[in-house]
Amino acid sequence: MTALQQIPLTRIDGTPDTLANHKGKVLLVVNVASKCGLTPQYAGLEALYQDKRAQGLEVLGFPANNFKGQEPGTDAQIQDFCSTEYNVQFPLFSKISVVGADQHPLYAQLTAAQPQAIGDGPFRERLQGFGINPGEPKDVLWNFEKFLIGRNGEVVARFAPDMAADDPRLVAAIEAELAKQA
Repeated sequence: MTALQQIPLTRIDGTPDTLANHKGKVLLVVNVASKCGLTPQYAGLEALYQDKRAQGLEVLGFPANNFKGQEPGTDAQIQDFCSTEYNVQFPLFSKISVVGADQHPLYAQLTAAQPQAIGDGPFRERLQGFGINPGEPKDVLWNFEKFLIGRNGEVVARFAPDMAADDPRLVAAIEAELAKQA
């Protein structure tokens, strides 16, 4: 079992969890937000989850309020929003911090394992155009950044926030991991 798989996590309903409980699955870990321009990605992530879950994909959503206060709600409000607006069925977790001094250990390990996101240049430039300092390249850039974890528990790829769930680069990486045995 990897150190990443042992980090204590809390589901949005308060149930304790770890990535070890998802052993043998391909995981797409996404920091999510309800009031972001990228929030419609919930629909694509749910479609991807429904399409590939029988093959072993799990999408894991981690609400975070690190970027312009775009996830201000409580866990209950977030769960209600995701269910009502996007019929989200994939697992959601309690709100955490993905950057800064209070960064959750999960995200410290994810960013250390994959310090560079595939396709992050254009979105980084857009943020700068809005006068937003995107921080260090290894830091999570914004809501809806995606980390792909293989069946073996290793972080294999990281994708920019504006990369949609149906982007061929993301889909190809997921399919390659799904094709591998645990």
